[in-house]
Amino acid sequence: MPELRRARAVLESAIRSRVFPGACVEVGTATEPLWQVGVGALTYDPMPVSDTPTAVTRDTVYDLASLTKVLATATIAMRHVEQGTIALDDPVADHVPQWTAADRQAVTIRDLLSHASGLPAHRPYYRDLEGEDAFVNAIAAEPLEYQPGSRSIYSDLGFILLARILGRGRSLADPFDAVWAAVGAGEDLQFRPPSFWLRRTAPTEFDAWRGRLLVGEVHDDNCWALGGVSGHAGLFGTAPAVGTFARHVLQVFDGRSGIVGRGTLGVFAAKRAGVPGSSRALGWDTMLPTSSCGTRMSARAIGHVGFTGTSLWIDPEHGWYVVLLSNRVHPSRDAVDLETITRVRAAFHDAVFEDLAAEGAG
Repeated sequence: MPELRRARAVLESAIRSRVFPGACVEVGTATEPLWQVGVGALTYDPMPVSDTPTAVTRDTVYDLASLTKVLATATIAMRHVEQGTIALDDPVADHVPQWTAADRQAVTIRDLLSHASGLPAHRPYYRDLEGEDAFVNAIAAEPLEYQPGSRSIYSDLGFILLARILGRGRSLADPFDAVWAAVGAGEDLQFRPPSFWLRRTAPTEFDAWRGRLLVGEVHDDNCWALGGVSGHAGLFGTAPAVGTFARHVLQVFDGRSGIVGRGTLGVFAAKRAGVPGSSRALGWDTMLPTSSCGTRMSARAIGHVGFTGTSLWIDPEHGWYVVLLSNRVHPSRDAVDLETITRVRAAFHDAVFEDLAAEGAG
């Protein structure tokens, strides 16, 4: 397994600059991991439990945050589309009876998946609401910020609605567990992680609303008010577990059988046409040289980031994937701005590609 020296140097520099206390990485192809490394520590300070290990390893668990949107929600949506239980151009009103206002009757499942529904990015519902029914009612009554389809605003609210639509009366954790079992990759990717994971889980931040340091408890406050399971956040996992998913996706791109067909994956991985200024596909984001993916990935690359400091990028043209998990919100989300973590991610991904090219990998 090669040592990607340039990429490791980017991580070590970020740790010295306190962008995050540590990170775990997996880089690989459709058939195998090429590089796995943990650098740094779970926290800048000793953990609350004195015998808890502090060094990041390949088994360290991270709050994956919005990687949930692609690992769970978009993947479950693909399976529903293949099974014919939903269609991308179904009106949301067909699946959410509360979605009744005249300004939103044309909004479709495709619009929710591509963040082009007109919904705002975020609302702090957790302050007053609890449970999916209350959230869905509030989102259905939320004034739209723009004409659906005329632009794209990244929206957690749309993915909370998708959890209701795709769950079909059940928790989204149930269909996700079925997907993950079909991938056949063990148990290191879950909603509501078990308590025995705590010793190897990186903390996120001290949450003033909940009055405690969050360890093994979902960072996103709206997801917390939803019981830890939603379409926009909630998954916890390790870099090797996310890497297993990425290898499966690359295998489907290569035409092998998988949890969905190659044609369906192609539809979801294609940048949505007709939405001005948007790089969004369905669930996924696509390559922009100014984004977290850096400048070296191909135009076919798809990926996503998570607010806590996580990212996944998959490049079917080169045949590589890159998982980068960190807890950049520790000890506070205000410690590192989004511009800084975006620069680090971009530099890291460019360094990975430079190292792999030098190794002749892929």
